Amino acid sequence: MALLIASIVCLIYSGIVLLVRSGTFSFLMWIALAAVFILFAWLLDGDRWSSLPLLARQLIGTAAGISIAVFIVCQGAIFTHFFDKGTENLDYIIVLGAQMRSSGPSIVYKYRLDKAYEYLMENENTVCIISGGKGTNELQSEGEGGRDYLLSKGLSEDRIIVESKSVDTVGNIRNSFLLIDEEGSKKLRIGIVTNNFHLYRGMGIAKKVTEDEIYGIAAYMQPLYLPNNMLRETFGIIRDYLNGDL
Repeated sequence: MALLIASIVCLIYSGIVLLVRSGTFSFLMWIALAAVFILFAWLLDGDRWSSLPLLARQLIGTAAGISIAVFIVCQGAIFTHFFDKGTENLDYIIVLGAQMRSSGPSIVYKYRLDKAYEYLMENENTVCIISGGKGTNELQSEGEGGRDYLLSKGLSEDRIIVESKSVDTVGNIRNSFLLIDEEGSKKLRIGIVTNNFHLYRGMGIAKKVTEDEIYGIAAYMQPLYLPNNMLRETFGIIRDYLNGDL
């Protein structure tokens, strides 16, 4: 019964995610997870599980155990930087891009930009790099859209550098560091600004790219959508780890 209830919850949540119209297909993760719960509920009903060959049961059990363990480890990693607040007077902050809509930055992106604005107002010598290219479903690059948003809030243009070619988190960070003015042998202090669920991966990638000091600055995320973002982030962590970017 618990598995069937879990599958129903996943299906309902997939609909909630779909209604956000984020431009991604992350709602499909929840449909797939619902299907897994239904499959296990069916297998565990009656004698179906015990009637399976021993090897099949061992393989299914091992796969399930590894999947759960990897998920738990990734979630633990995410929480290591979930509440980072950075430090004062950083040389640069890098805002990781997110979807631009026709009406302006998506809510996820606004949280990042608002956190960056808050930091920049409190630290007047810090320069902001806003990163992100133009996706097929976007009218403007994320870097340019983020710049326009901060300018509309009154931030001076001479404190903003735009990176507008990257298409993912790894590109955001690598391309942004190419724009940083290295000051001789001085070790710079650089902040990564992104939503709390995304900060572990952003910081990990940055530490692979540079020997400068890296600090995290966590932006808010609505609790209702955290499960979706944290599940999706698990796949991002696994991918970047396997690619050697983490």
